[in-house]
Amino acid sequence: MADTALTDPAAPLRVGSLFSGYGGLDLAVEEVFGAKTIWFSEINEPVARVFSHHWPEAPNLGDITTIDWGAVPSVDILCGGFPCQDVSTVGKMAGLKPGTRSGLWAHMATAIDALQPQWVVIENVRGLLSAPAIRAKLEGGDDERCNSRDATPEGATPRGVEPDPWHLGETATRPLRAAGAVLGD
Repeated sequence: MADTALTDPAAPLRVGSLFSGYGGLDLAVEEVFGAKTIWFSEINEPVARVFSHHWPEAPNLGDITTIDWGAVPSVDILCGGFPCQDVSTVGKMAGLKPGTRSGLWAHMATAIDALQPQWVVIENVRGLLSAPAIRAKLEGGDDERCNSRDATPEGATPRGVEPDPWHLGETATRPLRAAGAVLGD
């Protein structure tokens, strides 16, 4: 069945839903893409019951931090609205970093990497554009490179790119913002 949608143009696209809530984003994704939600991930039990009422055949995979993505059915579309409390302009603006609720984005990025869907639909607040982002230190990674104050040191040619006549990208950039981290991931 998993390969049916890839070979049968009449089969609806398969949707996986993260941070599902009651399913508002899923309704929109299904409508726009002519798709069908096949599984979801939501830890708030009362809200998950509402979702299950509308999608009784879709299993709840539960806590996104414990999902084995190798055992999850593949999807064509992955959608989700990761927690916004730490990137919202009405919140504390703690940012997108490990240990924050908004830092759960890293688990969605892992799901995207593992599942390789054709489409990814992400919903979040405008504060994502201005909230800071701090990368989790990767095993064996260089934390200084991941979380440097400036992406390009003053006077250096950025990442080995030849200079251009307008001198774009040749000056130090601002610290990494949450939207940049999401798009980069």
